[in-house]
Amino acid sequence: MNPLQSIFAVLLLLALEGCSSVLPQSESTTVNPWTSYKQMQEMFDAIVPHQTTVEDLKAMKLDPHANPNIVILNYSDILRRFIPSPSINSHDLDLGVQECIKAKMDCEGYEINQSVMESNRYGNFFADFLNFKRQTDIVGWRFNGIVLIKDNVVIYKLTGGEPAVHKNEERVNPLGPLQIF
Repeated sequence: MNPLQSIFAVLLLLALEGCSSVLPQSESTTVNPWTSYKQMQEMFDAIVPHQTTVEDLKAMKLDPHANPNIVILNYSDILRRFIPSPSINSHDLDLGVQECIKAKMDCEGYEINQSVMESNRYGNFFADFLNFKRQTDIVGWRFNGIVLIKDNVVIYKLTGGEPAVHKNEERVNPLGPLQIF
């Protein structure tokens, strides 16, 4: 069998196979002990300002030294997040944030960003392979939270994120493999 016949045979098998099964798939997961947005939110709901200690946070697996993807915020990081411009008055902020800003170097924060995203390409294999049309289905969740700590006790917490992410992306290149961008 010559090389041209081999290529034709492979392409024919792919066409008969069900082309979307050979399209790339990927998963992007932030390494974490939590499996869902709900689980993260329930854990964060258990944090009580002026009661929860750093040891309690460690028991909840919110320890930046043992769990990846938890950022330690210093005084200047906290200022940048809560007072991004001089037009914002610190007296308008939550009392816990005000307390942290007044404490300066005696206050630190943890920023928790956790996510699980899965992307699956679908559609016509040949259009995707030749870069004419790529369709991607993206599902997952994102959680972010901030905890401010003074004297080893949480004084403020804030959460946000996307409990359910579901996006469909479609990229069309009329020139296919000749179009680089």
